[in-house]
Amino acid sequence: MNWKLQKDIFIAFFRSTMLGYGGGPSTIPLVHDEVVKRYKWMDDEEFADILAIGNTLPGPIATKMSGYIGYRLGGWAGMLNALFATVIPTVVILIGLISLLASFSESPIVEGMTQAVTPVVGVMLLVMTFTFVKQSGKGLGWTGAIILGVVSLIAMELLGIHPAILIVVLMAYALLKPAKKQEEQKG
Repeated sequence: MNWKLQKDIFIAFFRSTMLGYGGGPSTIPLVHDEVVKRYKWMDDEEFADILAIGNTLPGPIATKMSGYIGYRLGGWAGMLNALFATVIPTVVILIGLISLLASFSESPIVEGMTQAVTPVVGVMLLVMTFTFVKQSGKGLGWTGAIILGVVSLIAMELLGIHPAILIVVLMAYALLKPAKKQEEQKG
């Protein structure tokens, strides 16, 4: 077992969980920063694929992503390590602070902190979205990326199609498209 890798997996997911105030969506950019930028375990495209698959499955996104990334990097030990680093700190803090938070929930300071964090999470998600859009433009070409984005937006907002269905359709498209390119190169 690679102990240094296991230590790095634990630190990456522990840090993301501890700094990700606001739940799963707020931890996604932090996990992205750890996995893609700091440790370079994967690139933006691989991370986007994991995020898309994680969003199609039920349950909290942070645990799905940490479990998969941990398994991919360090096998079963990596998966358990990443899950432990993601779940246990939150459970301990919630148990320890639940009564304190409940007693101060009406406090203007607590409300102000919550309101101050919301735009920061929004900016973090926007930066990550911008990175993914740049990757899409490189892979699909800007015309293809814009067309797929607009079609997806129309399908979700105007036609009411569930995002999971769109993700599955787009994944199928991505899997079929490279096969088409390979056939053109052979022919």
